[in-house]
Amino acid sequence: QLQLVESGGGLVQPGGSLRLSCAAPGFFLDNYAITWFRQAPGKEREGLSCISSSGSTNYVDSVKGRFTISRDNDKHMAYLEMNSLNPEDTAVYYCAASHLYCRAPLLPSRMNYWGKGTLVTVSS
Repeated sequence: QLQLVESGGGLVQPGGSLRLSCAAPGFFLDNYAITWFRQAPGKEREGLSCISSSGSTNYVDSVKGRFTISRDNDKHMAYLEMNSLNPEDTAVYYCAASHLYCRAPLLPSRMNYWGKGTLVTVSS
């Protein structure tokens, strides 16, 4: 069973940056599309960005231009670079893998595997 592990969350000041990582110890991520989600307290899980196995990407409008998704198939890792963070970005961030290509909208129901999340807090 593929298990995903997120890392890189933490406390950051408004305007700051963080890079989240997604790994699958013992598995190759190469053939999966990877999607990043987040869930703020009291809100639904929101799909942010997806990267296909070939490297094509898409983003939800709220993070377009601020967040960058990438993957390193040699290292079997995926990343989410987050810039210009603001308090509204505070949430638990999850990576998820699917057998399908990236398709908007980015829905949790389309994912096959999930990590447990990493908390990002944007506060001064």
